[in-house]
Amino acid sequence: MLEIRDLHVSYGNVQAVRGVGMSVTPGKVTLVLGANGAGKTTTLKAIAGLAASVSGSVTLDGEDITGLAPHKVVRRGISLVPEGRRVFGPLTVAENLRMGAYAAQKSTFAQTLQRVHEMFPILSERGGSAAGLLSGGEQQMLAFGRALMSQPRVMLLDEPSMGLAPTVVDSILAKVREMADSGIGILMVEQNAEAGLDVADEVVAVARGEVVYEGPATEARNNASVLRAFLGEAALAATPE
Repeated sequence: MLEIRDLHVSYGNVQAVRGVGMSVTPGKVTLVLGANGAGKTTTLKAIAGLAASVSGSVTLDGEDITGLAPHKVVRRGISLVPEGRRVFGPLTVAENLRMGAYAAQKSTFAQTLQRVHEMFPILSERGGSAAGLLSGGEQQMLAFGRALMSQPRVMLLDEPSMGLAPTVVDSILAKVREMADSGIGILMVEQNAEAGLDVADEVVAVARGEVVYEGPATEARNNASVLRAFLGEAALAATPE
């Protein structure tokens, strides 16, 4: 289990995260909701070792990994899929996947690659294509596959549906659910709150760097304040009193 406790992160004099706490369970999707500037991405970066935490703790299965360098965090079993996918455009799909395995055991490379190809057949079909020539949805699948090559126990997903056509979003988030069902813990930041709630098990809502709601996704859908803040007033009309 990944546990974040009383996390504080600052950029200079600006405190971006104020005492955030949450947990991620194997096989479950924890959805983080919040407006722009709420501290969601900063929280993911702090977990991944990309932002210095001022105080608080990050533990994985009881081991304190707070402040570890990013490559050491990956070796502990946490992979970050950043906002905007950030695949290596000039490299082929196959080369991108090999890059994702740099911290994994070499003896299991072939087995892991097979599992990634089974989950994302398009990556096998397009293995020799330049990653930059893939569609947005295909690049997101490649970003997922690249992260899976490190054999993670936890995946941090930052806005996986951003910039994708509405017809593609459901299939991408279905893959998030599939990855969780394989036993990986998922911590996902997602602006498309309604679509995110469809695949989430738990919800954490943050505002101004603080947690303002935490609970099961089913309860979040019945919480008027959560619906109003993240789905809009129209969502309340479809919710029973």
